[in-house]
Amino acid sequence: MHDTVPPEHAPASSDNLLLDIGGGTGALIILTSAGRDQAEVEISPAGQEQARTHNVVRARATAGGSVHAAVFPSLAAGDYVVWRDESAPAGTVTVHGGQVASFRLD
Repeated sequence: MHDTVPPEHAPASSDNLLLDIGGGTGALIILTSAGRDQAEVEISPAGQEQARTHNVVRARATAGGSVHAAVFPSLAAGDYVVWRDESAPAGTVTVHGGQVASFRLD
């Protein structure tokens, strides 16, 4: 007979991220103001406006303090359009394999 040990869960207030990068895959962090907390941010591969994906802006703890950001933990290397809203692009960012790119969305 074996004792069953319940799995440990991270506290609800903790923000655990796992970036899956390497080779031809990178990650993207989109930094925002606190006013965008819980808002969705959309991106699409450059030239493929219909192929959008989104993530939610959350307060995230860093060594330097708290920031608000949407994190895309695993993206194919290439250029991405960051969308300000449904129809207006905010700019383009390049994601490199094995690296973390960042973009400031005001």
